Amino acid sequence: MNAKHQDTRQHLLDTGRDTLAARGFSSVGLSSLLQQAGVPKGSFYHYFKSKEQFGQALLEDYFQFYLLELDQLFSQAGLNGQQQLMSYWSEWQRRYCGPDSRSDCLVVKLSAEVADLSEPMRLTLKAGTNKVIERITRCIEAAVSDGSLQSAHPAFLATSLYQLWLGASLLTKLHRDEQHMGLAMQMTKQLLNAE
Repeated sequence: MNAKHQDTRQHLLDTGRDTLAARGFSSVGLSSLLQQAGVPKGSFYHYFKSKEQFGQALLEDYFQFYLLELDQLFSQAGLNGQQQLMSYWSEWQRRYCGPDSRSDCLVVKLSAEVADLSEPMRLTLKAGTNKVIERITRCIEAAVSDGSLQSAHPAFLATSLYQLWLGASLLTKLHRDEQHMGLAMQMTKQLLNAE
């Protein structure tokens, strides 16, 4: 794959990510997306066979970037496992609340919408969220190992926390206030014995 091909493909994915995070999958027409990206329709089909395949590639790209961010948060020098976990939830809260907030989580935005529309996109979301939970589980296990956290069931705790924050994110979008993020943080601190 040559550099121009990769750059145009990535440009379409980047444009799509911003657009779909704001408007959803079904409400974004291909013509609108291509106009925003400044890419001709014929070029789109050079990179993607369909809008559905584009959506799947966009989610794969999103999770690749998100998992890299997560790996960086969970490998911060000088922080124990519990502190690394709390930095993740603090970052999540910051992204949804405050002056520079942006709710660009494609899991929150697209899961309910595409689960019934596209099996390939549903499976991509499922695989991506499973990888997120695996990383949270490993961080909890590291926190148990370094003594900063006690948990008999790291995978259960990781899944429960991720579900808590996804739910809080949805409610934050519905209510357009910070209350649910605050409640999620309060519960997380209790579960992780963090103050």
